[in-house]
Amino acid sequence: MQYTSFGNSGVQVSRLGFGSMRLPMVTVNEKRVVDEDRAIAMIRRAFELGVNYIDSAFFYCEGLSEIVVGKALKGWRDKVTLSTKFPFDKPFRETLETQLKKLDTDHIDFYHFHGIGDWFFTHERHNEAVNGAKKALEEGIIRHLSFSFHDKPEVMRKLIDTGLFSSVLCQYNLLDRANEESLAYAKAHGLGTAVMGPVGGGRISGMPPEVARRFGVQVKSNAELALRFVMTNPNVNVALSGMSTLQQVEENAAIASNAAPLSEAELSGIAAAMEENQRLSDLYCTGCNYCGPHCPQGIAIPKIFQLMNYHRVYRITDYARTEYRNIGNTPWDKSHKADECLECGVCEGYCPQKIEIRKQLKECHAALA
Repeated sequence: MQYTSFGNSGVQVSRLGFGSMRLPMVTVNEKRVVDEDRAIAMIRRAFELGVNYIDSAFFYCEGLSEIVVGKALKGWRDKVTLSTKFPFDKPFRETLETQLKKLDTDHIDFYHFHGIGDWFFTHERHNEAVNGAKKALEEGIIRHLSFSFHDKPEVMRKLIDTGLFSSVLCQYNLLDRANEESLAYAKAHGLGTAVMGPVGGGRISGMPPEVARRFGVQVKSNAELALRFVMTNPNVNVALSGMSTLQQVEENAAIASNAAPLSEAELSGIAAAMEENQRLSDLYCTGCNYCGPHCPQGIAIPKIFQLMNYHRVYRITDYARTEYRNIGNTPWDKSHKADECLECGVCEGYCPQKIEIRKQLKECHAALA
């Protein structure tokens, strides 16, 4: 296993981290619960293979992830860096103490403010959380304060500039490089950098095998392509993979242990192929979302166009169709699918790419529904 310094924290971490959001689940008495035996065996096998960074959160796996991680850490706690996350809709100290009990530990190495964005600065719990975290740091209950992130890249830099945080966890992979410059900014300011979704939530591993060959990269699988791409970036310390099978643990650990960084020629080949894919696409949407706020139906226009390109350009069709079905089906997603378009045309007046949005939405629904 390869290891690296986690920013200025003084902690050495494995290049591969274990994300415990996708632990194997089973149904017992009509309730979804973690298959503890399988999950603990997977986590401990990862530790045996050299993984020493594990990440959880209060709500993962129906709120059971932290409990299972705590059980898996028995006999390993002093060898493993533990990360979990504080949800901002709860009281700070009470939540932290609950998490310590669930994890059955006396401290958390990297405690994240979960998914914070620009709203963090004006949130009603801001002072309570920050002051509570500082007190917990003084007490040694948490060793480092961190944040996970899903907002715009410029907001990440704003959060880094507060000086509050020792590390950041954000999205970054072959298909989503929006945070690339912000990761460099984080490293330059001494933060440890962990990235989620290195295999794109299944998007990259679901690509046809010939995609890697078109990039000019010789790999055994697209999962290898994805992890090697992320680990080649000198501004990424940990690739946090949400593993749900023992096979994924074995494969990812082998890649992180033995894979050489991608060469400059391979990286150039990937960049050229990605640019060509964009050029060939009939639907060049930059994701600026200028259209979105003006849609009276709340249609997820940029996301739908992104999924259409996954289908059309990369041929990740199963993933694209699954994600399309999921639009509007979660408590935090109030958006709508393309078939609810009123064809009012308001969106097109805001599109800097001059996309025929109404026409494209019909094509997207026909292909993805």
